[in-house]
Parts: sequence; C-alpha cells; structure tokens
Amino acid sequence: MIPYGRQDISQEDINAVIEVLKSDFLTQGPQVPLFEKSVKEAVNAKHAIAVNSATSALHIACLSIGVGKGDVVWTTPITFVASANCALYCGADVDFVDIDPNTYNMSSKLLSQKLAHAKQNNLPLPKVVIPVHLCGQSCEMDKIHALSIEYGFAIIEDASHAIGGKYKENPVGNCQYSDITVFSFHPVKIVTTAEGGVATTNDAVLAKKMDLLRSHGITREESLMEEPSHGGWYYEQVDLGLNYRMTDMQAALGLSQMLRLHEFVAKRNKIASVYDDSLSNLPLKTPFQIEDSYSSFHLYVIRLKLANISLSHKEVFERLRANGIGVNLHYIPIYLHPYYKKLGFSKEQFPESNKYYQEAISIPIFHAMTFDQQKLVVQALTKII
Repeated sequence: MIPYGRQDISQEDINAVIEVLKSDFLTQGPQVPLFEKSVKEAVNAKHAIAVNSATSALHIACLSIGVGKGDVVWTTPITFVASANCALYCGADVDFVDIDPNTYNMSSKLLSQKLAHAKQNNLPLPKVVIPVHLCGQSCEMDKIHALSIEYGFAIIEDASHAIGGKYKENPVGNCQYSDITVFSFHPVKIVTTAEGGVATTNDAVLAKKMDLLRSHGITREESLMEEPSHGGWYYEQVDLGLNYRMTDMQAALGLSQMLRLHEFVAKRNKIASVYDDSLSNLPLKTPFQIEDSYSSFHLYVIRLKLANISLSHKEVFERLRANGIGVNLHYIPIYLHPYYKKLGFSKEQFPESNKYYQEAISIPIFHAMTFDQQKLVVQALTKII
C-alpha cells in the first residue's frame, strides 16, 4: 500500500535522538530552546514556543489572547477538529466561514460578508478568527488582516500543514498578518517531532503568556512572583496552566529534521508538478494555487468531476485503496460530526464545504515518494475513472 503520507527519518535524525537518550536531560533540557530557535529563524518570527502538539499550541494561543466564556471564535469547516475545539476548551463558542471553491481555504469574501451581516444585525463578532492553510497553501492573509483591523478581532493562523510555505514571498509563520501562527510536527507533516507543535509570534507579551501556560502556569522568574524567593528551590504558580511541554527527544528529532525543511518542500512541489501534468486529462480537478502563495504541499487533494465519471465518490475511493493506493479524505466538515450537530450546525449553512466533501480525495504525497510509486498512483486513477 502506498500511503497518503509518511515521515522521512534519516540516520542523522536517529543519532540526534540517541544523543539525548544518553544525556542528562530527556525533558526540560537544551534541545527545546534550540528547536524553537531553528523554527523562529526559518519563519522570521521573533518568538517560538514549542509544545507537545499543535492542538496544545492552538489551545494556549486562544488562552493567551483571552478567549473565554461569552466569546466566539470563527474558523473553517474543512480542517481537523482541533482548529475549532481549541475555542471550546476555553469555554467560548465556535462558528464557521465557508470555503473558497478554488483554494478550499476560508473564503475572505464570505468572511467579509459574514462580518458585515453580524455587525448590521447586532450579532456577536469574533474575538478570534482562525484561518487554516489547508494542504500547505496560505489563506489570503492580507485581506483577512485588513478585516481584523476593521472589525477588531485577533488572528491565529493554523499553519499545521504549511511550514516551509510562503505567502507574498515571505515565510508562513512570520506573523506579519496575524497575532500567532501554529505549526504541527505530527509524523505525516512536513517536519516531524513524532508528536509536537510550535506557536510563533512577534508579540513578547503573548510569547511570555504561552510559555507560562505550557508548563502549569509555574514560574521561577522573580519579576513574575508575588513574594521574594524563599531559596534556590522556589517557584510560584501564577496562572492556571497545563502540562503541554515538548520533550528534548522530540525537539532533537525536530531540530535535525529542520535542516532538511527546504529540501522536503522542494521535493513535494516537484511531486505536485508531476501530478498536475499527469492528471490533466482526467475528469478531476487538480489543486489551484494563488499567485502570491508557495505551498508546502502537505497534501495533494483532487476533486472528482462526478458528472463525467460512472462511479460514485465512495466507489472511486474504495477502488483506489483496493489497488494499493492509500488515499484519504481531508477533511470531514466539522459541522457533520455528531458533537457539532448537537451545537446546532447543519450542512445547509456551508454549501461549498458540502461540495468539497462529496468530491475530494487526498492522493499520496510524501518526501521519499519515488517516480515509480507516483506512476502507480496515476495508472490506478486512470484505470478507475
């Protein structure tokens, strides 16, 4: 089975982890700050806070901005549930903005319309908007940022798919158009730490808050304490934080992987280019790329032109898997999950997301994918549809 995604672990990666296992620090040692430094330098951000998952990063990002009961957070329906759950963890409500039919990212046009409608009808405006860079292509962040100034909301970029990508020739994650950007380092992502996440920001106050929240709300900094230190052992809990720390083993793996970030993204773009050419005559739609974006191509999503195919979406999906092609679907619209249905969401509210779900299939793309493997994917698709 050719998987839709796969990590690429080198001997150098393995050696980096072994060195940590032989060292004095398995966690809370020197590797986490070094990994944070590598990420913030790669994306040109002032601060980077490493945690144990991108879900944790989204949570503390919301908390640091002050998301809480009575607030509402808007995001896209076509994403992993963590992009919405992070607001619920804080006691806030969630709403969705439908996707652009070409990029499958949050539509900046529909966002503008939804904001205007909310303001005109005295409905709650969002405290935070979380655009998600699906598949590795940036949302139209300049337009979303302009709306944030007009309507007064904060922005958390969910760039879980997009490290190594660019928007308007600048790295995704530099926070030019956002307060915080979140990256994922899950095994199928561009760079892996096994499990892990990083939040980047240019705001020193937000960085300090997230740093505090990831480790129980505990500090040893005297400037943050209420009492003078009782001695070398002393620390204080000054906020209600969580245990979201990244281990040194994870950080060492990530630090080693970051050395190959641009190589990984270039390989994925080459694979995507081959797919674009090879699939151009089939009854499907290949990914659309906006001019100002350089995608990291975490995923390669095709849309079936079902009117021109004798099989259903499900039948194409199942036949591809039966032929050894490990396809997947990213993602089930969040509002279709039972938990979110109970919150009052229905598919009628999001027509573009519904169409996407009825037609989309993620086909294999990963760093070490060979031309022969890619040829097998194309042959299987051609044979089936």
